Amino acid sequence: MNIAIDVMGGDYAPEAVVDGILLAISNLAQEETILAVGPADTINTLLADRGYTGSQIRVINADQVIEMGEHPTRALSQKPNSSIGVGFALLKEGKADIFASAGNTGAMMVGSLFSVKTIEGVQRPAIAGFIPQTDGTHSVMLDIGANADCKPEMLEQWAVLGSVYASATRGIASPRVGLLNIGEEEQKGSILALATHALLKANDKLNFVGNLEGKDVFRGKADVIVTDGFTGNIVLKMGESIYNIMKEQGMVNEFVDRTNYENYGGSPIIGINGNVIIAHGASSPTAIMNMIKLCQNIVKSEVAKKIKAAFENN
Repeated sequence: MNIAIDVMGGDYAPEAVVDGILLAISNLAQEETILAVGPADTINTLLADRGYTGSQIRVINADQVIEMGEHPTRALSQKPNSSIGVGFALLKEGKADIFASAGNTGAMMVGSLFSVKTIEGVQRPAIAGFIPQTDGTHSVMLDIGANADCKPEMLEQWAVLGSVYASATRGIASPRVGLLNIGEEEQKGSILALATHALLKANDKLNFVGNLEGKDVFRGKADVIVTDGFTGNIVLKMGESIYNIMKEQGMVNEFVDRTNYENYGGSPIIGINGNVIIAHGASSPTAIMNMIKLCQNIVKSEVAKKIKAAFENN
């Protein structure tokens, strides 16, 4: 397994990324390799400074960097030798099994769409987030920000994508799908929610359990939570803020601690012909280490192949 990591992605790159990679090394199997993508001289110096002499990190030179504030499409076209550009080239050419970055989210989305491309039949890929549940598990919520304006058919597809993902990565035979809404009743909600509810209810390939209110999001009532990217992003960021506020006030709570993004490492882009992870821009070495663990899980589960098969069989 070759895991490509954008060493220049994130607010604390490259040091935090290199440190995170070194933390993850002990969890790698012998046949697993990290492809550290970025300026070779910089990466090699950081590795040497930290006393690394192993063989499971291969440095892949990329002498350009796409900054956080750059226009995604323009940056990718103007900086083909950027760490993100080279990472996607490795993925497209089959030299990497997965590519992960804490860098420019827009560039990661655009790179996914133009490099490995969307699975045939999928209208729009979604970014999936992980929502901790009070029973100790986590649910997959999608979309969490890639698509702010949505059609009902898109949310129905994300229910399928999320179900296949939950089944492949967590071994759930028939994942429960819930639609985030302002009420449990079938007739409640916006035009989008009402139309989506009808589609999900009629889809006999889904284990649709109905609407979920905000109070149900963390209560273990669904394995897959479907919503538009606008709403999903707000819910995810709200959870992060609760953790940060409690931490600032010196309070510790086991459940709230699980809303810390560092525990999950990143968010997969689901619905593309490949494996791509977008990590939080403020990722620490711990978050990078967990991002690599997520990469291992996704590659081993072959979830992209299973999603492709699901849409081919529709």
